[in-house]
Amino acid sequence: MKAAETNVRFKMMTETPVPQLIVRLAVPAIISMLVTGIYNTADTFFVGRISTQATAAVGLVFSVMAIIQAFGFFCGHGSGNYLARMLGAGNRKEAEEMAATGFVTALIIGCLITAGGLLGINTFVRMLGATATTMADTRAYMRIILFGAPFMTCQFVINNQLRFQGAAVYAMVGLMCGAAMNMILDPLLIFGFGMGVSGAAIATVAGQMTSFFVLLFGSRKGENIRLSARNIRLSRHYLLELVNGGAPSLFRQGMAAVATLLLNTFAGRLGGDAAIAGMSVVTRVLLLLSAALIGFGQGYQPVCSFNYGAGLRSRVREGYFFCIKYATAFLSAAAVLCFLFAPQIIGVFRNDPDVIAVGKVALRCQAVTLPLMPSIVMSNMMLQSIGKGVKATVCASARNGLFFIPLILVLPRILGLTGVEITQACADVLTFLICIPLAWSELRLMKDDQPS
Repeated sequence: MKAAETNVRFKMMTETPVPQLIVRLAVPAIISMLVTGIYNTADTFFVGRISTQATAAVGLVFSVMAIIQAFGFFCGHGSGNYLARMLGAGNRKEAEEMAATGFVTALIIGCLITAGGLLGINTFVRMLGATATTMADTRAYMRIILFGAPFMTCQFVINNQLRFQGAAVYAMVGLMCGAAMNMILDPLLIFGFGMGVSGAAIATVAGQMTSFFVLLFGSRKGENIRLSARNIRLSRHYLLELVNGGAPSLFRQGMAAVATLLLNTFAGRLGGDAAIAGMSVVTRVLLLLSAALIGFGQGYQPVCSFNYGAGLRSRVREGYFFCIKYATAFLSAAAVLCFLFAPQIIGVFRNDPDVIAVGKVALRCQAVTLPLMPSIVMSNMMLQSIGKGVKATVCASARNGLFFIPLILVLPRILGLTGVEITQACADVLTFLICIPLAWSELRLMKDDQPS
């Protein structure tokens, strides 16, 4: 029965028309990413009802959450890319061993983050750029988030492994259950029990734990690979494959964490708590906007890995251009709305004139470059999914590493707070110019279906 089910999935992934297959896999991924984006902004929305300082504190700890996510995606994408290629090549045994290895690696890393973070929490809070007025809230929020690190890293692994197997519905259900838990608990704990930012943090961790257990249950359903301790192989082969497939995600998310930290530091230095809050709101709005794009790309990734492993390269190329075409149209429309209604959008989160003044400029600058994002994201996902680790890592680290970090160190010194507001948009333009040639170097080889 298992062999028959596996054969049915193989035929689905390699014979279904590419646009139809991507849409089928992308719809649950888009829904789950949008829901995740909503509950990622829920803390900012509800905490925004407390004070500007509380909003700033949540924004400061976001870089810590980005680091946790970075390691979760590192293990999830690293193991997911490889197991999808192995399934495409008909090697289920190696796929099962990589799934277990990726999971236990994430668990170990998550526990180390919790222990290290709690031991040095006061130092880390200062490093995040907390001011005297945001120190207490930042520490309270961060301490609870750190306790949830092992659940966060592991749920990202299971989620991505399910997606790369083509089981996007199971992944969607897991994320939606966590999102629902978070959004229910946020107002209840923050206001009902008067717990403030601590309540927001507990709601976030509870949501992540819910997702973890639901996803773990889902991974044991149907023809999905079952995680088993006997399949753990912490060998050089699997760890190198994990690094090759996951390094782009680690660099992308890790650099995003560093970029957020620097952004908050310069915003606080030049504009105080209101500037930190304003930039934090813009970051959350952009995460929500990019959720649909990333979900669309997540529908493409298993198609890409599976068909590349099966030697069907023209399907990889067809999917790439299909995704860019429709994602660019969507984000162009979103960009117009963000540019026109920037003050109103920022005001929804924190109705403070100083916060709105900073946020509207930054959001409008980002709106101008939003149409470039599909090409950047799809190029990165394609290179990562076919195992081109070096090119994918360069593409992944370009936006927040190669360009954002140097720019945030230079532009604010020249332009003051305006330099902080425009840095990310400038980095997006430069990233676009480097990602397209990297993607094209591989796409031009995929016109014919021939095994490598």
